[in-house]
Amino acid sequence: TMARLQAAHGAWRARPLAERSAALRRAADALESRRAEFCALLVSEARKTWGDAVAEVREAVDFCRYYADQAEATLKPQVLPGPTGERNELRLHGRGVFVSISPWNFPLAIFTGQVAAALVAGNTVAAKPAEQTPLVAQRMVTLLNDAGVPADALSLLHGPGETVGAALVADLRAAGVCFTGSTAVARVINR
Repeated sequence: TMARLQAAHGAWRARPLAERSAALRRAADALESRRAEFCALLVSEARKTWGDAVAEVREAVDFCRYYADQAEATLKPQVLPGPTGERNELRLHGRGVFVSISPWNFPLAIFTGQVAAALVAGNTVAAKPAEQTPLVAQRMVTLLNDAGVPADALSLLHGPGETVGAALVADLRAAGVCFTGSTAVARVINR
């Protein structure tokens, strides 16, 4: 999976920023229109209350739109002053494969925020959701694919953090890690 994501990184990063942002906005619109379906899934799989489920779907929608807006504002090429009259331009781009490890208690919102931020910046993503909430993550990945994120730019990897998460974090092809969880595990990842 990491090799496939690494190979796909160049093509995903080469897509125009406007195209990557538009995919996130389409995902936000689709998620908003399917709010009841995602809320029902959050209630059944994550044992959320209906009110918490509605708030979580709204937060996931907001993450998609926020990161699309932020990317367009901060990742576009910036002309820098040239002290001797030359033209200098700062271009920011994706770094490679990002590993996203999200928690069980916000299985849609945090999962979506981590994945959306990495994708819109031009990274490919190896997403490892909490093992307690695999269906929420699977449905969100499908929604992102339907919104224009290619399947080779986003891989969903289910399994325990101790094995799957640890292997992803230890893989030297990982350009970065997004993690939400315990302080103890964060310290291990940091090392």
